[in-house]
Amino acid sequence: MISLPDPLLHLIEHLDRAGIKPILVGGFVRDTFTGHPTNDLDIELYGVHSIESLETLLQPFGKLNLIGKSFGVLKLAYAGYTIDFAPPRTESKSGFGHKGFDVAWQSDIDFTDAARRRDFTINAIGYDPITKTLLDPFGGVEDLKNKRLMCVDPETFIDDPLRVLRAVQFAARFELTCDKRLLELCRSMIEHGALEELPKERIFEELKKLLLQSARPSLGLILLKEMGALAFLSPLDRFETTPQDPQSHPEGSVWNHLLMGIDVMASIRTGESKHDLILMLAMLLHDIGKPDSTIIADGVLNAPKHAERGVDIGRAWLSKITEDKSLIDAVLPLIRYHGSPRKLHKTHASDSEILRLSTHACIEDLIHIAKADFYGRTFIGTIPKSFEAGDWLFERAKALGVLYEPPQPLLMGRDLIASGLTPSETFKSILDRAYEAQLNQEFSTHEGALKWLVTVL
Repeated sequence: MISLPDPLLHLIEHLDRAGIKPILVGGFVRDTFTGHPTNDLDIELYGVHSIESLETLLQPFGKLNLIGKSFGVLKLAYAGYTIDFAPPRTESKSGFGHKGFDVAWQSDIDFTDAARRRDFTINAIGYDPITKTLLDPFGGVEDLKNKRLMCVDPETFIDDPLRVLRAVQFAARFELTCDKRLLELCRSMIEHGALEELPKERIFEELKKLLLQSARPSLGLILLKEMGALAFLSPLDRFETTPQDPQSHPEGSVWNHLLMGIDVMASIRTGESKHDLILMLAMLLHDIGKPDSTIIADGVLNAPKHAERGVDIGRAWLSKITEDKSLIDAVLPLIRYHGSPRKLHKTHASDSEILRLSTHACIEDLIHIAKADFYGRTFIGTIPKSFEAGDWLFERAKALGVLYEPPQPLLMGRDLIASGLTPSETFKSILDRAYEAQLNQEFSTHEGALKWLVTVL
């Protein structure tokens, strides 16, 4: 039995009295068994014959939003839940891509027929809150117990190309083994160009779920490789054949390093989704320049300037999956400077060098990336208990006040005016020189900035 709060039971009983049979479906039911509670609730309504009558029935519980006329989904925020109400429906493939379907309401069909259109057995579980009955016609609960990901209907599964990526993120989030038949279906779909049918926005949504909701995103990346999907995300497909110096990377290829590092990064996510996405994408792509830059010099494997080269490659890669320029602009500096914490520590960098680094990237974020990079490898001997370079840089940057952002300029335009200068094009040049001098620690206070100004006028 699934326990529901009284306000939600009141709403359900209200629908039942009106002759509508509410069935809880989807992630809310599934996550009752996985231990991943959610406040997003899907309720399938049997016995509904018009969207208008349903709206009238639900209006006393709050403001409703109609999502898509063809799907007839009503969204309601109520009792701490975000609830989607919809009649059961059937779908038939009628066109290109994940939206190429004819949808028909089938409010009087039984739950088994309605659940048959769903992608995976774990998502085809229902719960009748009136009779307190679990509905599981395709064995989804057993599959969850056995950590197995299986499709409901192989014939209809292939109609929706998005399901390939959904398989990846579900397998990673719930640590499921992909059924062999499902794996072959996905391979075949990819070979026939299924991923090319998808708009970048939908690809990105599934990738975000993989990166943000998986304790071990590496499981999803491994499954992508097994499906033959990495070529679609090139140059990730070249990581496995890109070797690394065995002294610094005993784990082997860039691919092995990525799998280890991405899981470390997942373990130190902050809990703020936009920030975590920046960190996870940066970790995913931090070595994206290595396939093009790895060489053997004097018998030693090295990838000179791979971070610099990774910026352009990373920008192109990200542009294939998102139009979010602010996100891309936040990720690229972390790719470019991901090695800086260890380099600065190794060379006993000056305060000026740390100040200058803060103007390029958020130092705290760089420390996170560098930490995942450091621990995302095989160690010969004892695994270090702490990331010494990161701890050192954290304390230095914090003391300098630049852990999260660069220093504010100490000399401003108003200071130039106060000194008797008339606003002109030279202001920018003077202020730029002043900021450089500040980063070089020629002065560290406003008074010092004013004295510096006198010397250059």
